[in-house]
Amino acid sequence: MASNTLNISLIQADIVWEDKAANLAQYEQYINGITEKKEVVVLPEMFSTGFSMNTTALAETMDGATVQWMKNIAATNRCILTGSLIIEEEGKYYNRLLWVQPDGTVGQYDKRHLFAYGDEDKHYSAGTKRLIASVKGFRVCLMICYDLRFPVWARNVGNEYDALLFIANWPQRRSLAWKTLLQARAIENMCYTIGVNRVGEDGKGLVYSGDSSVFGPLGEVIWQESNKPVVHTVTLQKDYVTQTWEQFPFLHDADKFIILD
Repeated sequence: MASNTLNISLIQADIVWEDKAANLAQYEQYINGITEKKEVVVLPEMFSTGFSMNTTALAETMDGATVQWMKNIAATNRCILTGSLIIEEEGKYYNRLLWVQPDGTVGQYDKRHLFAYGDEDKHYSAGTKRLIASVKGFRVCLMICYDLRFPVWARNVGNEYDALLFIANWPQRRSLAWKTLLQARAIENMCYTIGVNRVGEDGKGLVYSGDSSVFGPLGEVIWQESNKPVVHTVTLQKDYVTQTWEQFPFLHDADKFIILD
């Protein structure tokens, strides 16, 4: 059913390195503590393990325990739960974002841009298709971390979506790029742009400051938080996006293009 508002709850957590049980337990506590109406709950990239290249030990199938946990949480809370984890399929490994609905339906997006600087391309296979999910009349384009640096992949061609969502494990040392690029994606695509990142230190010694953010369709900062675990719910307004497009029809003047694999 279409609506003018959508609640999105963002969980900025300190991910316990390669400890699925500990991570799922803490997310369950965070989710249970959300007092606002739960509609979409967002977890960071590789929420159950951290940004690990240990695929053979940590990967699960789509029938695995973590996917089942996501389905149970979504069903119990009558909300959509999204985040990425390590999935094995037909002998290949994917950094796969799942969009899990309360009825058990699962949408999926495999990270397209693999972070070669961190050897992700040596351990994972790249995705080839975007995922634009629909909920309450809102269209949400789902992306993962390094995808943020490649604006063509995220381009809002023909007003395809109302919100752009990035989940990440983005280190503190490049936090300026994270915040700047999120804001740029909001301005150029004229939509809400949300980034959900982790905090803490991972098993490789990388430090994360979070800087999870919400920007409006004109690039204005709606919310941002750094350096601590936090759960924050933001309410998106669909008519604000529509009115922005009507007042500033810049997307109509965009270049037409086709992405070739």
